[in-house]
Amino acid sequence: MSRTLLLGGARSGKSGLAERLARESGKDVVYVATSYGGDTEMSARIDHHRARRPAEWKTVEEPTALAATLRILCAPERIVLVDCLTLWLTNLMFSTRQEFPEVGPIDLPPLFVDERAALLDWLDATPAGDVVFVSNETGMGIVPYGAVSRAFVDEAGRLNQDVAARCDRVLFVAAGLPLVLKGAPC
Repeated sequence: MSRTLLLGGARSGKSGLAERLARESGKDVVYVATSYGGDTEMSARIDHHRARRPAEWKTVEEPTALAATLRILCAPERIVLVDCLTLWLTNLMFSTRQEFPEVGPIDLPPLFVDERAALLDWLDATPAGDVVFVSNETGMGIVPYGAVSRAFVDEAGRLNQDVAARCDRVLFVAAGLPLVLKGAPC
């Protein structure tokens, strides 16, 4: 079974490409949405994504327990689209609703450590179905100001590297155009 990672910046076209790959697979599609609609702007983004999905696609909203969800959903007759890993990472990082310091080291919550490890373990176990992950490439700009922002960029970069190493295909999307980093073109 295939595992694909699509990386890119905000509004780069990565979600649209993921949806196209899922649609063209000819398989039943399950869309795993990892985001919360915590404010008006984020709710509008979620609505935009929902409006693009075909009605026959099943949507599962899972903000934290991604590996357990994938273990249940992945099957040979199905493709699972996860959008997106960086929002999932955000949910894990802020799961305790603790205040983070402006400077100094950031202690990541136990849920972050456990769920990240569970996802990588699941990927190492050779999943039973096709999966497409969408993730933001956050590390191409300046080093962010503030300890928590730097920690997030670092952790997103580490996660993207670890997931990419376990995927058959990795594409970088910019201006709606995919650039193959690993594996077959789409």
